[in-house]
Amino acid sequence: MDPINLIVAINLFVSMSSNLSGAKKGMKSKLSNVVKKPTTYLQKIPPNIAALVLILTIAAIFNLGVFDESIKQEYNYLRIIGLVLFIIFSWVQVSSFKALGEFYSQDILIFKNHKLIKLGLYKYLRHPQYFSQILSDLGVGLALMGYLIIPIVIFIEIPLFILRAKAEENLLSAYFNEEFKEYKKKSGFFIPFIG
Repeated sequence: MDPINLIVAINLFVSMSSNLSGAKKGMKSKLSNVVKKPTTYLQKIPPNIAALVLILTIAAIFNLGVFDESIKQEYNYLRIIGLVLFIIFSWVQVSSFKALGEFYSQDILIFKNHKLIKLGLYKYLRHPQYFSQILSDLGVGLALMGYLIIPIVIFIEIPLFILRAKAEENLLSAYFNEEFKEYKKKSGFFIPFIG
């Protein structure tokens, strides 16, 4: 197996394993504590697209849906840049989920006694989990030279994550009112201090 593919596989396994406890918290066991959960296609479609990218990533690790070896060798520097992006931002994403603690959910919702998280990465970004997922997915697409991954991320995942983040912000703004408005002034949407 190609060394870059092997490193991607190891990092993917370890980063997903480290977030397993966070994912369990976000499962339906906490739905009894939900105050508000809007009905929208943004609840399911963006996570399903992320799952599709994950499936394509696993396929690309085994050289399915990737450019041939001559292109990989010619653009090896892009593969290395992509690998670095993937490793860094997959762990930034894990850190983002862990920072949410008990308020982490895979759904757009408000829990009873919900608190606005403004620590760690959330001090600078309102949606570090989406930002890091996008950069991680773009990075893995480059690292593996997956010709299906990058267009899906650029043309489908990014717009859907932006819409989903805006839906989350509408919900948080309605629930936290002034506290969210103040937080919004001090933090960036996906990029620190922008938006």
